[in-house]
Amino acid sequence: MQQQILGDFELSIFSDGTYPLDGGAFFGVVPKIMWSRKVQADEKNFVQAGLNSLLIRTGKHTVLVETGIGGKLSDKMIKIYGQPAQLLRNLAAAGVTSEDIDVVINTHLHFDHCGWNTVRKGDQVVAAFPRAKYYVQRGEWEYSQKPSERDAISYISDNYNPLIESGQMELIEGSREIVPGIRVEEFPGHTAHMQAVIVESSGKTACYISDLIPTSAHLDVPWVMAFDLFPLDTIASRKRYYARALPEKWLTVFTHDDQVPWGYVEQVDGKLLARAPE
Repeated sequence: MQQQILGDFELSIFSDGTYPLDGGAFFGVVPKIMWSRKVQADEKNFVQAGLNSLLIRTGKHTVLVETGIGGKLSDKMIKIYGQPAQLLRNLAAAGVTSEDIDVVINTHLHFDHCGWNTVRKGDQVVAAFPRAKYYVQRGEWEYSQKPSERDAISYISDNYNPLIESGQMELIEGSREIVPGIRVEEFPGHTAHMQAVIVESSGKTACYISDLIPTSAHLDVPWVMAFDLFPLDTIASRKRYYARALPEKWLTVFTHDDQVPWGYVEQVDGKLLARAPE
């Protein structure tokens, strides 16, 4: 766990562990000779991706952004990705119980971002955070009901449909303040309706930018993942993000970086770098 004070808020990074991703898919058309200078791959060309969730304590609310892979993967997917499943354990070790969470925000509904939304109890699937209200973009959920053949494996309906049925998950459209100081805004590219979570307190800003910039090795504008459904939109969204985040010195949270969970993105001699918070 890493912590940072942002104005009147306390931010903490909690990990669900790591899992392997194919380096070529992770970096798309970027040649390996370039991305391997930043990230080490194993003999099978896999790199280790982090599963970082952000816990925000505002003084009035406890908000969890993203819930990792969770514990409901099929045997086939466990063979591919393993079964990290550390988030609830790591929260508990820090004294955070499932009942402490007031709000859960999913940036999108891929299995590695919302797995601990729910847990299995006997033959039922129920909310992992029973008191929480969950939020996701309506367009993202609608797409999850009929995904394309290309990305159908990324969606596991038990991670969200039971919450829709129980009324615990609210489908929102576009930008929205969730609680005072925490709002969401769409940044399409990875999916059509992926949203970032922007946190503001006392003139300081942090942003969980999700898979728009999955790691500190993906800062360059054209370094787009092969997983992105709309790569040109990813590029446009990154430019829009940097236009605010760089001059306003936003703290950027990297969802899949197992070494650098957050940093201040800066441009030095024409290159984008992530400076670790002090």
